[in-house]
Amino acid sequence: MNTLTSALLSAREEGEQLAGRSFARETAENLDLSDLTFRQVRFDHCQFTGCDLSAAAFYDCAFEGCAFAGCRFASSFWKDSSLSGCKAEGGDFRKARLKDCVLDRLRLRYANFNGALWERCTLTDCDLTESACQELRVVKTALKNAVFQGADLFRAALKGVDLSGCALDGVTLSASCQELRGAKIHASQAAVVARILGIEVEN
Repeated sequence: MNTLTSALLSAREEGEQLAGRSFARETAENLDLSDLTFRQVRFDHCQFTGCDLSAAAFYDCAFEGCAFAGCRFASSFWKDSSLSGCKAEGGDFRKARLKDCVLDRLRLRYANFNGALWERCTLTDCDLTESACQELRVVKTALKNAVFQGADLFRAALKGVDLSGCALDGVTLSASCQELRGAKIHASQAAVVARILGIEVEN
């Protein structure tokens, strides 16, 4: 049993939080880590496979170059944490709440963020192609070069969000495009909205 697995199982069995630890190039497989609290934990190029982190809480944690395969983060809570260069394609983040977090160069294709909250976060160079973002709430969050191509943004709350640097081709919106009311888009993205509204745009 590796160091990471041992530490996680110990924290889980004793009903305690995992705090003030650092792990590098470790693996964790098929562990039930739901409701576990992480504080000031650093993960460097770690691999998580089939782990259940539903309702887990992450405070001031950092993930660098980590991979999550078949992991669940539904109803998880993230505060003052960062994820950089990580991969969580197809990850389940339904109703997850991220506050004051930094997400950089993440691969989140096909991830599920339905009913989630991003508040005072920064997302840079993140790939959310064909992700599920129905009823996602985005509050005071900066999106820089985020790719939402083919994403489902039905009933997402994007008022006040600058989407001008994001890829929005093929996104799913309501018939009235109400999701984009109050959001900022680039002139070149207006054609995307026009197509959804059934307006033919000539070049």
